[in-house]
Amino acid sequence: MSDEFFPEEGDLVVCTVKSVRNFGAFVELEEYPNKEGFIHVAEIATGWVKRMSDYVRDGQRIVCKVMKVEEAKGHIDLSLKKVNAHQKREKIQDWKNEQKAVKLIEIVAERLDITVEEFRKKYGPKIIEEFGGYYIAFEEAAAEGQLPKKFKGKWAEDFVAVAQENVTVSMAKIDGIIEMTCPGSDGIDKIKLALAEAEKLSKGDAKIIVQYMGAPKYRITASEDEFKAAEELIRKAADKAISAIEKEGGTGKFERGS
Repeated sequence: MSDEFFPEEGDLVVCTVKSVRNFGAFVELEEYPNKEGFIHVAEIATGWVKRMSDYVRDGQRIVCKVMKVEEAKGHIDLSLKKVNAHQKREKIQDWKNEQKAVKLIEIVAERLDITVEEFRKKYGPKIIEEFGGYYIAFEEAAAEGQLPKKFKGKWAEDFVAVAQENVTVSMAKIDGIIEMTCPGSDGIDKIKLALAEAEKLSKGDAKIIVQYMGAPKYRITASEDEFKAAEELIRKAADKAISAIEKEGGTGKFERGS
């Protein structure tokens, strides 16, 4: 990820604690190179924090919610207390998956006799636009034995081969795209809340994951034990999100992935 990128307000981010003070903690954002954030003591935990060491320590990996971003100043304010246990598990797993994807990209690039940087520059934007993340692309390639028809050439063949050699898919997984708009200065916040309603359908092994692709598109993925159950789950999730945004005066539509 480029150094100029910043997270958005409301995002969950994986952090490593760098320095703990009585007034808060300074952290490094793992997914955003050279970016640091600050957690004020009031955002560490609910209630009075007597000892910071009871909640955070140097070198600890945590998940925080982005509260405020000031790009001009390079300031990122975070909250630890606004992240529940479920959100933490999901975010850490997503982050670990993307770490695995980095290794797989290295293998693909080596087979193509190009650098990882060259691979990301040439093919990365297409992959991110279509799938929302590298690991999801590898998972789908492993499950389907192919990439969508618009992805052609030796790079796509090698990508699929590496996926099938290294990624084990034990769940039925399907995806689609939700397009959402909502007027007003708080439109983005309302969209995030509507998408959160869809993710609430996650239960046990049945999971709904929503990823930002670039306004107004959001990728939604459903995982279940069987394909039919995953199909039903993704439809319910999409309907729930669209219903929620329409109540706020917005619009939404869902398109099942190919």
